[in-house]
Amino acid sequence: MNGFKVAVVGATGNVGREMLRLLAERKFPASEVVALASKSSIGREVSYGDTKILKVKALDDYDFHGTDIALFSPGGAVSAKFAPKAAAAGCVVIDNTSHFRMDKEIPLVVPEVNPDAISEYTKSFIIANPNCSTIQMVCVLKPLHDFARIKRVVVSTYQSVSGAGKGAMDELYDQTKAMYMNESPAPSNFTKNMPFNVIPHIDVFMDNGMTKEEWKMVEETKKIMGANIPVSVTCVRVPVFVGHAEAINIEFEDPINEEQVREILAAAPGVEVFDERKDGGYMTPIECVGEEAVYVSRIRQDHTLANGINLWCVSDNLRKGAALNAIQIAEFLVENYNLIPSGQNLAVN
Repeated sequence: MNGFKVAVVGATGNVGREMLRLLAERKFPASEVVALASKSSIGREVSYGDTKILKVKALDDYDFHGTDIALFSPGGAVSAKFAPKAAAAGCVVIDNTSHFRMDKEIPLVVPEVNPDAISEYTKSFIIANPNCSTIQMVCVLKPLHDFARIKRVVVSTYQSVSGAGKGAMDELYDQTKAMYMNESPAPSNFTKNMPFNVIPHIDVFMDNGMTKEEWKMVEETKKIMGANIPVSVTCVRVPVFVGHAEAINIEFEDPINEEQVREILAAAPGVEVFDERKDGGYMTPIECVGEEAVYVSRIRQDHTLANGINLWCVSDNLRKGAALNAIQIAEFLVENYNLIPSGQNLAVN
């Protein structure tokens, strides 16, 4: 089989760089990889694997004819403009922004959870990557729901600043240094100073009091799981550079105990159980950086409910929460849907 021509859109951002790293690391069958970003980034260099350097090209000037797969992570407005153009040229787009996620014609996919939905890509040649916090949560919920139907979920997230981009990571670093020098710079990426603080506010507020990030987790879970599971969410930004954590309370329709939960999740794809009832017998965000799995700890019965379970999960939000999930979708396309290399796929009209 000939290799595929792959474009990474938003190649200079946190997720774009991780996509390039993973394409090389996982030996994706690419004959050519193109790094794309805004015109202001033309000529910048980004790494593709340990030895290859790519010069960034302008997205505005790029012709997607002949490109087989495009991994998009440039921001919603940019994806809204350029993803349909790429699809019309016969390029399959896997988009990491929120723009297409709730479109009924576009599949929203986590390969460990709903791989069959990938087949719907032919409707638009666009596949949506879910929100980072949703991805790690549904990897845990799906195998449990299959065993003992879920009645309700209550989740609080502890989301790292990398979810808000490189500028947010720089701000945490710079503000932390400044505080040790008795300085107090005003926040620009967050509503309050981030160091030594937590902020219960991610994305914009909606009329019902939820934030858009919380709404995403509610609605995306329903679409991915194919079930109308009620989800109550509080999303919180924490002063961690990489790695999201979630405290999840699950109420089930049917009986289930903590030992069954451990066994089910230990066998679930993409999930690793590390749950020891002793000091340090659990995973934290800093330990999951660079890892591909969703890690589950603190599994225990909720004795206030007839069929209740509490657990803690962490995952690298730049990997499984974004770049890795997108590349797994691309791998699934290549392995299961006879995607043709060299831009010979049927374009969307």
